[in-house]
Amino acid sequence: MSDAKTTDLYEVTMAMSYLREGMTAPATFSLFARDLPPGRGFLVAAGLESALDHLSGLLVGPEDVEAFADALHRPLRDLQPLLGLEFTGDVRAVPEGRVVLAGEPLLEVTAPLPEAQLVETYVLNQLNHRTTLASKATRCVLAAAGHPVVDFSLRRTHGTRSGFEAARAGAMAGFAGTSNVAAATALGIPAVGTMAHSYIEAFPTEEDAFRAFARAHPGPVTFLVDTYDTEEGVRTAARVLRDLGPAVYDAGSAVRLDSGDLGALARRARALLDDADLPGVRITASGGLDEYAVEELVGSGAPIDTYAVGTRVGVSADAPYLDTAYKMVEYDGRPVMKLSSAKVTAPAPKQVFRGPGCADVIALAGEPAPDGTQPLLETVMRDGRRTGPRATLAACRDRLSADLAVLPPQARRIRQPVAPRATVSGQLGDLTARVRRELEERTTAAAGLV
Repeated sequence: MSDAKTTDLYEVTMAMSYLREGMTAPATFSLFARDLPPGRGFLVAAGLESALDHLSGLLVGPEDVEAFADALHRPLRDLQPLLGLEFTGDVRAVPEGRVVLAGEPLLEVTAPLPEAQLVETYVLNQLNHRTTLASKATRCVLAAAGHPVVDFSLRRTHGTRSGFEAARAGAMAGFAGTSNVAAATALGIPAVGTMAHSYIEAFPTEEDAFRAFARAHPGPVTFLVDTYDTEEGVRTAARVLRDLGPAVYDAGSAVRLDSGDLGALARRARALLDDADLPGVRITASGGLDEYAVEELVGSGAPIDTYAVGTRVGVSADAPYLDTAYKMVEYDGRPVMKLSSAKVTAPAPKQVFRGPGCADVIALAGEPAPDGTQPLLETVMRDGRRTGPRATLAACRDRLSADLAVLPPQARRIRQPVAPRATVSGQLGDLTARVRRELEERTTAAAGLV
C-alpha cells in the first residue's frame, strides 16, 4: 500500500494545479541543509533508503484521491487527475553514511513536476530526521574514543518508529548494540540489556535479585548496582560473581551504574572489583548520557568500559531538527532560484566534488571533476526504479569511517567544532549571478506595469 497520503496538503493543491495547467515537464528539486545546527561540525547523510522505498512504491489510488478531495472540500472529479500518479523520475543522492556539509545537496529529484512536488514532504521528513539521528550518534562514537557505545533510547524516543531509526543510526555510526529487540532482529545487530531497578526491588534483598538473575541467565551477566547504595551494590555483585566462577565473571560480565557522579562511582567500583580479584568484570554507565557527558567521562579517565546512551541521543536533544529545504532548481530546462532574504537558493542541478580534508566544491551537475576530487552524488534511481541494491549497514559504516578519517580535527570536536565550508565553482557562481539578474530585471519590469 502506498503512503501517498503522507504529505502536506499544499503538495496536493500544487500537484493538482500543475496537472490542470498541463505543467508536466521535468523539474529538478534539490534537498539540502541551509546551515548546520549549533554545536555541529558536520552531518552524516541518512534516510535515503527509506526515501527510495517511498518513491518506488508511490501510487495514488482511489482511496488517496477520496482523502485529498475530502481534505480540500472539493468534488471528487477535481482530484481525479491525480489518480494513478506514480513516481517515474530520477534521483541522484549522497549515499548513506557519507559526511556532508551545509549547503550541499543530499539528494536531487528530477521528475515530471507534479510527481516531484508531491513527494517533497515525505522525502524531507525521512532525510531530515535520520540525518539528525545519525549525526548525533556519530558524535557519541567520537566522544567515546574507542569505548563501546550502546543504544538505550527506545522508551523515550518520539514513537516506536523513531526508536527503530535511532537504533539504525547508532548501528551506522558504529554502536555495539541496542536494547531495541525489534531493531536488533531486523538489522542483524546485537541486542543488549541488563535489568531495571524494579527487578531489584521485587526481591527481599539485592543479593537475592542478583542470584535469581544469574540462575535465569547463566552468563555473562550485568548487575545493576545503584538501586540502594552503589558501593554496597558493587560488593554484593562481586560476591555473587565470585561464587559464579571465572566461566561467568571473566566472560564479559559487568556492573552497571545508572545515577549519581558516574566518574567517581566508576573509580570506586573499579577499586572494589579489583580488590575482589575481578579485574575482568567491566563497568557500564548509563543515565542521561550524550556525547558531551561521555567526552567528560572519557577525558577524566573514568574507568568505564561501555557507555549506554538513551533519551538525549534518541531525540538529538540539543539539535532535534535540521534546517533542510527542498527547492526547485530547474523546470523544463530553465534554471530557477529563490531570492527571498536569507533563503536564497542556487539554480540548476548540482554535483558536490570532495577534495582532501573535505575541501568540497558545489558545482553544476555537468561540470568535470576538479583534479584530486570525487563526486558525492550518485544516480540511485532512474525512471522510478532503483539502480542498485539497498545499501547495507556495513557499507554505510565503512563510508562513514572513511569520511571521518579525513574530516579536519576541528570539525570532529564535540565542543565548539569548526565546520568546513564548501565553496562554489566558477560556473555555478556565474549562472547564479545571471539568473538573479534576470529575475530582478523581470521583477522590476513587472512592478513598472502596475
